[in-house]
Parts: sequence; C-alpha cells; structure tokens
Amino acid sequence: MVSEQFLREIKLKHDKIDSHEKYPFNLKIVKGLKSLKLHPSVTFIAGENGSGKSTLLEAIAIASGYNPEGGTRNFNFATRASHSILHEYIQLVRGTKKPRDGFFLRAETFYNVATVIEHLDAGPGGPPIIGSYGNKSLHEQSHGESIISLFMNRFGGNSLYIMDEPETALSPRRQMALVARMHQLVNMNSQFIIATHSPIIMSYPNAHIYTLLNNGLKRIKYEETEHYQDMKDFMNKYKEMLEILMSEEE
Repeated sequence: MVSEQFLREIKLKHDKIDSHEKYPFNLKIVKGLKSLKLHPSVTFIAGENGSGKSTLLEAIAIASGYNPEGGTRNFNFATRASHSILHEYIQLVRGTKKPRDGFFLRAETFYNVATVIEHLDAGPGGPPIIGSYGNKSLHEQSHGESIISLFMNRFGGNSLYIMDEPETALSPRRQMALVARMHQLVNMNSQFIIATHSPIIMSYPNAHIYTLLNNGLKRIKYEETEHYQDMKDFMNKYKEMLEILMSEEE
C-alpha cells in the first residue's frame, strides 16, 4: 500500500522563505517546487548540472536523519560543512512504516565515508564496521568497485536509500548490475530516491521520473527524458553526430 511507504511526499515551506533571490532558494529546482510525490519503490530526479537536484537530494537526506556527506544515520562527521539550509524548509510526508535501515550515498564524498570507516575500525570497540561492506578496505578498491561493494554488501531490505549520481564511477555494465541489485532490494521492501544522469539506471520500470522544466519539476515518461533521447540519437547515428560535434569545434 502506498500509505505504508517510508516517504510519500516532499513539500517545500514557501511561506517560511523570505526571498527566492539567494541560495539555495534561487535554484531553479527550488523555485518551482511545491510538492514532490514519491513512488513507493523508486523515484528519479533528473536535470542538468547546476539545476539544484543534488542540493534538493541533500536536503531530503538531512531531513531524513542522514549525515550531509553520506553514510548511515549513525555517521556523524564533517570534512567540510558545505551543506545548505534547505533541509530546514522542507517537510517530509511519511508513511505508516519506518525503515529498518538506510544509506545516503553521495558519489563525490564517498571517499570521506570510507575514511571514517577506517578510522572507526582502527579504534577500540566491537566487530569491525568494514565487515558490513564486504570485509575489504574500500580504499583498497577502485571507486567503482567500492560503490558496488556497498550495494552488494551493506544494502539490505526494508530500508530507505537516497543516492546522488551513483553512476559517477560505474561503467555501463556496472550500472546494469546496480539496476539488478535495486530490483532485489525493492522486492525486499526498500525505497530509493535517486538523482542521476544515467539513462541505464533511469530505465528501472514503473519508477517516477521527475525532470526540471521552466515551471518546476514535472513527472515524465522514461522515453521523454533528454538523457534517453540524447543517448538514443547518438548511438543510432553516432558517426553523423560526431561529424556535427567536431565541425562545431572548428
């Protein structure tokens, strides 16, 4: 049932905002945001760089109890306090269920999360944390390998996962593996909110896909996304496309 999903909707408290002329309220994605209804399983937020989708995802994660730089709700560290105050201006409409676990993945700061895990394991205490991440140092793997290790070992069922551009370090084949793992976790009652540029990851069936238009976020079909259309046009006519691109550089 939709009412039982972990997060049902994101609302922006416009009445609390004094001005839309300063950051983060001047971001296109924030100016047009009123309500974002989430799919019980997978919701995608798409848009060009600079549109504000990562800032919005960060705000959702912080409001949900996650550390701004990523990790589980138990992580509490700050390499650099650079997050916005947007989380103070959004309202989370929750379902009747609470997630058992979860994770906020920011591809750009996952290195910091891996470092914190090593520091924690170097100190006294219980069993090593790295055991939940595949039992191999995340720093001794490539960026892509460490993220796949996270998906396969740390992620489980009945959880809320918020992911910002997880495709950054993943090859197309690894992105396909991520889609397969997402499906396993969805079947184990997990919910995903993902900001992505990847037409592979965005292809997950029956998901809600939101993209930024002039008047705010709008839900569209997968085939209507610029990411799908651009990749399809390029792959079907890559020689002609390259000729056009290269001629523009001359």
